Amino acid sequence: MQGICLLGATGSIGQSTLDIIAQHPDKFRLVSASANVSVDKMAQICRRFKPQRIVMGSQQARDELATLCAESSTSFEWGDEALQSIVADAQVDQVMAAIMGFAGLKPTLAGIRAGKRILLANKESLVTAGKLFMDEVAQSQVMLLPIDSEHNAIYQSLPQHKAGAHKQDVDKIILTASGGPFRTWSLDEMANVTPAQACKHPNWSMGQKISIDSASLMNKGLELIEACWLFDVTPDDVEVVIHPESIIHSMVSYRDGSVISQMGNPDMKIPIAYGMTWPNRVETNVPSLNLTQVAKLHFEAPDLQRFPNLQLAADAWFMGGTAMAILNAANEVAVAAFLQHRIGFLQIAEVNRTVLEQADIRSVNQLDDVFEADAAARLLAEQCISCGEK
Repeated sequence: MQGICLLGATGSIGQSTLDIIAQHPDKFRLVSASANVSVDKMAQICRRFKPQRIVMGSQQARDELATLCAESSTSFEWGDEALQSIVADAQVDQVMAAIMGFAGLKPTLAGIRAGKRILLANKESLVTAGKLFMDEVAQSQVMLLPIDSEHNAIYQSLPQHKAGAHKQDVDKIILTASGGPFRTWSLDEMANVTPAQACKHPNWSMGQKISIDSASLMNKGLELIEACWLFDVTPDDVEVVIHPESIIHSMVSYRDGSVISQMGNPDMKIPIAYGMTWPNRVETNVPSLNLTQVAKLHFEAPDLQRFPNLQLAADAWFMGGTAMAILNAANEVAVAAFLQHRIGFLQIAEVNRTVLEQADIRSVNQLDDVFEADAAARLLAEQCISCGEK
């Protein structure tokens, strides 16, 4: 029986994780969970799974939840200190790090320092503080399992599951991307898209932020950076390929000409269950892949003129230091502005480029360097957006 701490319980990854826990009550128990302000969803989780501790993002949300679940024996808490506390609980064996965005960095690091198995669904932790993050993993000697479908596929396609293993045998990592809803759209067409259109992903069911990132290919850029940290490579060792069916989740190309891939229907329960049960596997209720039904698989190179965020991510990697944290912060602000109808879809990449070019990029020696760069980049991004509104 594995005790699970679920950070980001009300998001899409959180909900799929709960499905696996519910399907295998003999193997998993929800010890604790967190959410930001989704009180009603968390109340349902509390009643169904009866966790020992719940942490909310604000005191108001905590109080509302406590009122809704007045008869529960669950401890209702709020704030960053409580969030970092639940991951270190002695009854927790695994931490599912599924908090969206930069906010997931500190609690995920707390889980690493507590020696828990980390199921990483928060790519921003690696994007913003990759070296510090991986140094903590090595120092604490914890198992880190990637949950993003692409990195999980790469992990499954490597002969040994650790960074740098058999690097001498690997030619390149092939990172697949669906291409999002605007894969075939011209720049003129994309100039007028709405948030609703950008959130309508053709294959995956995801939250708003990650859906927008997928539509702009920034999600693939962040995954490119994440892959570099996870597998000890550089962007030169990674090829991004557009694969609209989302059946092959990623591949590893070897120097002898072999290419090993992981395939499956596009459902996050597959990589989630793999991480939770590694090195074993369990039922997920996801239908098996029917290759005769799929019939054809298509691949194409990404168009960096229409989707410049992918190149910006590679550029940020080579710039080093705080550049990746700066790009991530700018993108979070720009996506929020797009969702608020303050900027157009194509302006997301423009804001990202401007901030990356104008920000002060410094070396990262401690976590405070990352937080300072993040705060400065957010301010600069907001200034860029405000100037465009005038």
